[in-house]
Amino acid sequence: MRYLRSSRLGGPLLALIAVLALALAGCSNDESGSSGPTSSTAKVEVSKVDEIAALLPPDIAQSGKLVIGVNVPYQPNEYRDASGKIVGFDVDLMDAVTGVLGLTPEYREADFDKIIPAIQQGTFNVGMSSFTDNKEREKQVDFVTYFSAGVQWAQQAGGSIDPNNACGKRVAVQSTTYEDTEEIPAKSKACTDAGKPAIEKLKFESQDEATNALVLGKVDAMSADSPVTAYAIKRSNGALEPAGPIADSAPYGYPIVKGSELGPALQKAVQYLIDNGQYQQIAENWGVEAGTIPTSVINGAVS
Repeated sequence: MRYLRSSRLGGPLLALIAVLALALAGCSNDESGSSGPTSSTAKVEVSKVDEIAALLPPDIAQSGKLVIGVNVPYQPNEYRDASGKIVGFDVDLMDAVTGVLGLTPEYREADFDKIIPAIQQGTFNVGMSSFTDNKEREKQVDFVTYFSAGVQWAQQAGGSIDPNNACGKRVAVQSTTYEDTEEIPAKSKACTDAGKPAIEKLKFESQDEATNALVLGKVDAMSADSPVTAYAIKRSNGALEPAGPIADSAPYGYPIVKGSELGPALQKAVQYLIDNGQYQQIAENWGVEAGTIPTSVINGAVS
């Protein structure tokens, strides 16, 4: 969660892997192929709900917009399509949320680890980048939950990686994610405590780079949020497969300034979309319905 051996290959196999790597590398700016969402153009139409919009802080209501910090690419949640527009499940849902609130969303890119500080400083009203809501982060900001994701490992097709016994293996992660800061360090410590080799964690600035490292055989496995891993496997055309089951499910949330009046407004807007079925429709459009939640809350961290 976002809190987040090099193989010697030759001939046709190397060429195939190179092609797959290029295809994956292009995810951030070209998602026009058939492997994208099942209904990428079927935007859910949402109307303003006055009683929910009335909950907005006066300054945001008067501005008519919601300034949203986002880090891309992180398919299928947020990334750029072939035209350079930021799209994804998170984007479609936030478009719907702002529709309920009668606001225009303004997406601004930022480094993932700089989004929460920018919210605290007032640069962004809210963050939207697959943030895991956890107790540590709740000391800094409040969260409005909207999804549930777990950790899912991937490996090259035909591999035999066990996420719970990966001592001595090379594992790719995106920098500053839950997998980077908590999951892999904990698993590695269990290895060394048992007298086994540590897990060699390789950090990458983007999820695309982590996925490409696995496709190219530079690592033995990768660990990412379950919807992200599922999407990478789907786009690999059989080069990648799951390694072990989904584990450590936790909520995604929108980070906002602690105590802000924006929290109840966002929570009511998300719940409205859940209750009327539009939330489910958006999730199904992107194939991530396994992570939908029945109730949005403020600060729903489980650990």
